[in-house]
Amino acid sequence: MSFKAILKTICFLALLFVMLYVGMNNPDPINFNFPIAGTTAKTPIRASAALIFFGVFAIGVFAGMALHTGGGKKKAGKD
Repeated sequence: MSFKAILKTICFLALLFVMLYVGMNNPDPINFNFPIAGTTAKTPIRASAALIFFGVFAIGVFAGMALHTGGGKKKAGKD
């Protein structure tokens, strides 16, 4: 295994720990407003802070994955 892969795994696990820690300490319901999306401008989403935090984190992970694995040009192999 490469050191870079191990470092990325440790960083990802640290992010997951922070998410777990925030979730354990914020069980109260909150109002989530995101006026740019349009749907929450009139009626905010009411859910636990941990669930909203997890949703935002998951969307960020999927967006990062999509950008990282995007359809860029393939590098030509060495002959």
